Amino acid sequence: MGYDFTIMSADIDEKEIRREKAEDLVMVLAKAKADAIISRLRSNGFNQGGSEPTLLITADQFLHFVEVVVHGGAIREKPSSAEEAREFIKGYSGGHASTVGSVLVTNLKTGIQKGGLDIAEIYFHKIPDEVIENLIKEGSVLYVAGGLMVEHPLTSPFVEAIVGTIDSVMGLPKALTEKLIREALEKTPRT
Repeated sequence: MGYDFTIMSADIDEKEIRREKAEDLVMVLAKAKADAIISRLRSNGFNQGGSEPTLLITADQFLHFVEVVVHGGAIREKPSSAEEAREFIKGYSGGHASTVGSVLVTNLKTGIQKGGLDIAEIYFHKIPDEVIENLIKEGSVLYVAGGLMVEHPLTSPFVEAIVGTIDSVMGLPKALTEKLIREALEKTPRT
């Protein structure tokens, strides 16, 4: 059995929504995206009729970089420039980073929302400057959280280990999403 789906953009200004902790930020952004899309659907006359519910799945992800010397962390969003992407990638070289992602499933028929977090850790070998420059020149690293694409052919040889799943690192953890869909479809909400 398959599903019909439509991809929609929430069209929110993510930079206007801030939280100190990555875990809080990704959840509040997934909720803001859901609220924006639900509002747009309602203003366009969407009516959840019929017997089968419509599910809205929103997600967000950030890279949480753990400094090796300083035992603190900094949230890394999409790089604002090639220089920032270069700085990000050089920081991962020989180090460790975590992706922090959220998924929020909204049952538009019942109003039930189920959300959760998924965290994966990525460990890197030293990434040569030439590889970093080629990644910057190619450009796709400018459009992803933290400038990090572990699946990219230039990056993947330098990934030492991933603790978690690749789909989690890439932004939509399948197991969590499936769990939340089942929970959002339950007849009686859990208390």
